[in-house]
Amino acid sequence: MPKPATEKRLRPRKTPRQTRAVDTQARILDAARRVFAKHGYAAGTTNRIADAAGLSVGSLYQYFPNKDSILAALVREHIAEGTRELLAATRDAEADFESLVRRVVTSLVEVHARDRRLHRVLFEESPRPESLRAELRRLEESAVALVAARLAAALPTRPDHELVARIVVTAIESLVHRLVASDLPLDPRRFTEEVTRLVAGYLAPR
Repeated sequence: MPKPATEKRLRPRKTPRQTRAVDTQARILDAARRVFAKHGYAAGTTNRIADAAGLSVGSLYQYFPNKDSILAALVREHIAEGTRELLAATRDAEADFESLVRRVVTSLVEVHARDRRLHRVLFEESPRPESLRAELRRLEESAVALVAARLAAALPTRPDHELVARIVVTAIESLVHRLVASDLPLDPRRFTEEVTRLVAGYLAPR
């Protein structure tokens, strides 16, 4: 487990409240997305990020102590976006299960396919402290709980709703991360349909 000092290094120096400071932090994060997507983790330096944001590196350091803290902020943005998309996709309580799966897969593909290169930097190249891993686990547990509840309502005679929900969530998450974030050519619509068929087949009555 990372030491507390390591966790502190991966936090912003301050939480901006004034409009100008909020805008400056947003500029830094937007510039960081472009720099990391273009140059990768190793070459995505704070000097490059500051230059892309139109700031001095000293001004950047007033907000973030290092590039890893910027990456951590981008991962937290990704987690928040994923949570919003998941809740939106599962909001319709009347949708059949196949439609629900399609909505979940579609929303996750959209989130991850917006910048595939940046996603690889965030989740494959950069370090992740325990606090970020814990946030990702909480998001996964929320997804499992939502799917388990829908399974219990739609398929009341099927046993082990939580286990089945965990398999479904893990399968979708793993496929999206492995394929959408890769360099392989990918048709998001076709990918969504194939994953939906896979999960629907697994859930079909036996």
